[in-house]
Amino acid sequence: MKILVCISSVPDTTAKINFTSDGKSFDKTGVQFVINPHDEFSLNKAIDIQEKTGATITILTVGDASVDPVMRKALAIGANDGIRIDSEAKDDFFVATQIAKAVKEGGYDLILTGKESIDYNGGSVPGFVAAILDYAFVNGSIGLEVDGSIAKVIREIDGGKETLEVALPAVIAGQKGLVEENAIRIPNMRGIMQARTKQINVVAPESTDSKVEVVGFEKPAERGNVTLIDKDNVAELVRLLHEEAKVI
Repeated sequence: MKILVCISSVPDTTAKINFTSDGKSFDKTGVQFVINPHDEFSLNKAIDIQEKTGATITILTVGDASVDPVMRKALAIGANDGIRIDSEAKDDFFVATQIAKAVKEGGYDLILTGKESIDYNGGSVPGFVAAILDYAFVNGSIGLEVDGSIAKVIREIDGGKETLEVALPAVIAGQKGLVEENAIRIPNMRGIMQARTKQINVVAPESTDSKVEVVGFEKPAERGNVTLIDKDNVAELVRLLHEEAKVI
């Protein structure tokens, strides 16, 4: 079995977010980047499958050379090799097009992604990939077992869980719960040393038009002052909601 795990390089959740002076792009100065957490759950599930079936794992990222450290970490965790599409991730459709091309060329049986990246939170890449390839697609997966050419997938739905069986090849988008948090692998010294010799194939992007134009980014307004109301002073609370907040 050949597994492709798509990973994103995203700012650490503790990073201070700033934008360039023109407001059109993210300012990366001083920001530490990590594997997108949703993708990390999928990567660890891929390694679980690898240990049971002997599958090979290839990671794929769309980005310039700055994403290599994140890719090396994924290789240190256990992936066999990597593919880097040498281009800025322009928009979701562009990224999905690059992934779909790699899948067609590599003949992968299972494509694992995170349900979304924590920087832009678009969540549309996995669905786009499945649509381009005409593959089965399961989103928000919190359980996955592979038996031959069939994948049994558990996903979250409103008020419960749903269990599905899909024929491979398929696109499965994972999230927290796909593996236990205490089972997330941390690269050890041996893995880090081995990752240095694992191959990252850098390939040119597939030509496609961008569907999105960035108009600008801006931070949300800073929080205003907080007014504390005594729990027994309901009349004052109602007055403030009506006269100042104007929500009633």
